[in-house]
Amino acid sequence: MANRDQATRHRQPPAGRLLDDVSSYLAWIPNGGYKGFYSHNTTTLTPKVVNDIHKRGGTIIGTSRGGHDTAKIVDSIQDRGINQVYIIGGDGTQKGAAVIYEEIRRRGLSVVVAGIPKTIDNDIPVIDKSFGFDTAVEEAQRAINAAHVEAESMENGVGVVKLMGRYSGFIAMYATLASRDVDCCLIPEFPFYLEGNGGLFEFMERTLKENGHIVIVIAEGAGQELLTEDRRDEKDASGNRLLKDVGLWISHKIKEYFVARRRWTINLKYIGPHSRPDDPTYMIRAIPSNASDNVYCTLLAQSAVHGAMAGYTGFTSGLVNGRLTYIPFYRITERQNKVVITDRMWAQMPSSTNQPSFMNTKDVNEAKKEEGPQAQLLDGENCKDKSS
Repeated sequence: MANRDQATRHRQPPAGRLLDDVSSYLAWIPNGGYKGFYSHNTTTLTPKVVNDIHKRGGTIIGTSRGGHDTAKIVDSIQDRGINQVYIIGGDGTQKGAAVIYEEIRRRGLSVVVAGIPKTIDNDIPVIDKSFGFDTAVEEAQRAINAAHVEAESMENGVGVVKLMGRYSGFIAMYATLASRDVDCCLIPEFPFYLEGNGGLFEFMERTLKENGHIVIVIAEGAGQELLTEDRRDEKDASGNRLLKDVGLWISHKIKEYFVARRRWTINLKYIGPHSRPDDPTYMIRAIPSNASDNVYCTLLAQSAVHGAMAGYTGFTSGLVNGRLTYIPFYRITERQNKVVITDRMWAQMPSSTNQPSFMNTKDVNEAKKEEGPQAQLLDGENCKDKSS
């Protein structure tokens, strides 16, 4: 964020000047997410403060879920004389940025609002990928490798790994394709069933007989419709549906089927919450970004600043077809990015894992209907600040 005292109200300096003389601008960050604008202290950013933050995991500014007051946020922006606001986060954060932008626009303030897509889930639409996704996939390999080593070392070894992915299964899908050690990948977009012809248990039984072990990767949002206890009406502070631990549930179901009913001896290792302290779903968020994400984040940040200095507002900076673009907030927030199970990327999964499709013709047709039209960036409007 840049203080208005350091720049004229109606005429922004060229982008090059900001990059050449950073010390002439005052930048600060609210602590604790959106609520930090009005309920927490702020931190002043200097080159020394941010010198090595790319080598750390987590966040130096804190975070929070939902419950913010848009009017108070914009009041704080107005009272502090801020003329540039850069908001970093996932789909929920970008929706918040869009609301803040609309309130600023309603008040007629000369304030730029720009978003930077940072989420490991890769569930922001339009863009090629979000910052943090590559690191998440790379770190997920450690959990999968651990499960594979454990499963392979025992008779009828079963390794179950739960990864992040509330509504979108990109981490699980890419980690599975990269690993080549996974026998079955289950994601929210991909319906599956446990028993019966072509079900998960039948596939597991066949794989255990052939290979002596099996590794299953499951995203946290997969199979929620199969869980007996209905929590669909319960939501967190951000409005997200509360999920049951599908990894723990499926582990119990596997033991119940093979041990209690089939009288098999299996050795199951569940890498997830309630089983070991190094839960991979949160290990992923705690590590520093890898080299690929470091470069990508730099490009996104510089692009957002250039856009603000050029007079644009109400946009998110992101790569589209390999090119840096400025995407209006309403295009970013109109839907979530999800794995298309009728697309070529998911079609590679059976050749990698040999898993069953779990789908009949009706399921495939329904999936195609739900895909919907691809969002288009240009429709005769852009996100140029018409007040400038």
